[in-house]
Amino acid sequence: MAEIPAPEQADTPAAVLAAVRAEREAADRAECRVLELAQDWAAMHAPDGLDPLGMERSTLVAGPGTPPVGEFCVAELASALRISTDAGRTLLAEAVELAHRLPQTWRRVRAGELPAWRARRVARSTLALTREGAAFVDRHVASFAHKVGPAQLDRLVEEALVRFEPDLADARRRAAADGRHVTVHTDQVGYDGTVHVEGDLDLADALDLDAALITGAARLADLGCTDSLDVRRAHTLGELARGTDPTLDLDQPGHGREVVLHVHITPDALNGHDGTHLARVDNTRSFVDADQVRTWCGTPGTTVTVRPVLDLDEHISSTAYETPDRLAEQATHVDGTCVFPWCTRPARSTHGTDCDHVVPHAEGGTTCSCNIARLCRRHHRLKTHTAWHYDVLERGSYLWTSPHGLGFLRDRTGTIDVTPPDRPSGRHAGHLLVVSDP
Repeated sequence: MAEIPAPEQADTPAAVLAAVRAEREAADRAECRVLELAQDWAAMHAPDGLDPLGMERSTLVAGPGTPPVGEFCVAELASALRISTDAGRTLLAEAVELAHRLPQTWRRVRAGELPAWRARRVARSTLALTREGAAFVDRHVASFAHKVGPAQLDRLVEEALVRFEPDLADARRRAAADGRHVTVHTDQVGYDGTVHVEGDLDLADALDLDAALITGAARLADLGCTDSLDVRRAHTLGELARGTDPTLDLDQPGHGREVVLHVHITPDALNGHDGTHLARVDNTRSFVDADQVRTWCGTPGTTVTVRPVLDLDEHISSTAYETPDRLAEQATHVDGTCVFPWCTRPARSTHGTDCDHVVPHAEGGTTCSCNIARLCRRHHRLKTHTAWHYDVLERGSYLWTSPHGLGFLRDRTGTIDVTPPDRPSGRHAGHLLVVSDP
């Protein structure tokens, strides 16, 4: 990454404000330029240049009437921007939307009258509209898009839907009217092992749930539990989820589903030896105190499954192409997520992640610990059918090279762009690597 030069010293309040305004204007110009370059990138990857064998599919990233692009082009643009492929697709979609369906709004961005981030918000809101609907929003919002708020923009989009897509507007209204949901925020786990749960229920269901929590909390208090009412209600909800009642006979069968926690913890921590110990919960990729793990394992009615110790440093190999379960599990723990630059999809196969031979099996690559890495399905296809390639530097550390020569170092801590500033233009003229039949 190129070093950022130190700014000139601003020695008065007025100079600071002037410098801030100048830097803000420069940043806005740079963001506009990124959108322009994204539009150029999309135009360079029109589907008429796709491989005839059908390895790469044409995809429409923006709204109806915009030109499609080859699906594989998104990842390299995103990587150059140091963002995930999903985030790169969003940026590309909004750039194409502005250029082809929101010309008045885009004209103001290029004139320096509208920040790119505001224009992108407008573009994001019109992606699902017809061409007529997008044009309606563009006409009505372009002149004051620099000051329109989310609520006003939503009203304009809703009006466009009603005018030009009444069926879609009606379907959205019906979906919004039924806002029932229960959300468990497993991606926001506290150090104490708790998560936030929220929801909107049917009134009758909510009253039944509240009554069950009141009854369960009262029974726990009668049995001597000294926790607060809120804690007892939370504990009761957990028991309801497992289909058990902690205040009744433990022989009572439960009907809840089995929950497997993949917890990484040292024997000393689990046995309570001196010191502060942390356990990593694989399901949520978070850390909790070892005492919390002991509490989970000691809860009445809990089934604790002890599996053979998996040595992450062991070299596991197979003569077959298929990855054995033990090797797949080892790769899951070593990598944690898909190892493509900036991808965060969990490494387990239940999340659509595959075991990839870094050196392809057909080219002599072995099925072993030093040649197996986790890739999500999208990036597995990308690595298989394009000129993207990577090398193993050490277990869990990979050096990726893009079709145009960009370099990225990926390990369990994240991604670093290691492209040299004076790099040559790439090994390949295009982004698709066509492999001839043997």
